Amino acid sequence: APIPEDENTRLRDLYDSNLLDTPQEVEFDEIVKLASSICNTPISLISLVDSNRQWFKARVGLPVSETHRDISFCSHAILQDQLFEIRDTLEDSRFHDNPLVTTDPSIRFYAGMPLVTSSGNRLGTLCVIDRNPGQLSETQKFGLKVLADNVIKIAELRIKNKELYFLTENKKKIISILAHDVRNPLASIKNIMGLKQSDILDAEDAAG
Repeated sequence: APIPEDENTRLRDLYDSNLLDTPQEVEFDEIVKLASSICNTPISLISLVDSNRQWFKARVGLPVSETHRDISFCSHAILQDQLFEIRDTLEDSRFHDNPLVTTDPSIRFYAGMPLVTSSGNRLGTLCVIDRNPGQLSETQKFGLKVLADNVIKIAELRIKNKELYFLTENKKKIISILAHDVRNPLASIKNIMGLKQSDILDAEDAAG
C-alpha cells in the first residue's frame, strides 16, 4: 500500500498514544471480542500500523502479535476514513496472492475501520477477519464504527488524564514553594523560575 502523505505526523500521534508495545488490557480485549461477536467472525484485531510492521494491541482468533506492514491489509485501510472491506480476497488483485491469504490465517474476508484521532490521523484499524467470503450488514458496520471510535476515546482520555495529573502536581509544587518561602518572596520567585527553566512549568503556570 502507498505510504500516507501525513506519515510523519501519523507516526508521531501513534507513538504519543502510548498504545504501541504495551501489555494486553481488558478494555481493549473486550472491544475485539465484541467486534468479533457483532460481525460473526472468528478473528478480530486492534491493529496499529508502525513504520514497518502492524502490531496488535488486542486480538482474538490469531496467535501472532504482529506482521510485516508490506503485506498488511490495515496499511490499505488507513488510507481512508471509512470502512475498508474486502468481501473475497481471492477476487481482489491486490490480495489474491498475499501470504496472509495463501497461507495461515488464510484470510478470505476482511473489514477494517480506521482508528482516527481527534487530529485526523489514522493510527491503525479495528478489523474483523474470516476464512470465508463475507459482507457486513449496515448494523454491523455501525457497530464496528462505534467500537473503533471508543478505542481512540479511551487512548486520548488517558493522555488527557496524564496531562491533568502532571499539571496538578506542578501547581502543588508552586503552592508548596510559596508556603515555605512566604517570608522570602525573592526565594519563591527563584524557585518558580527554576521550574520554568527546567521545562517543568509553562508560562501560564508560572503566572499562577
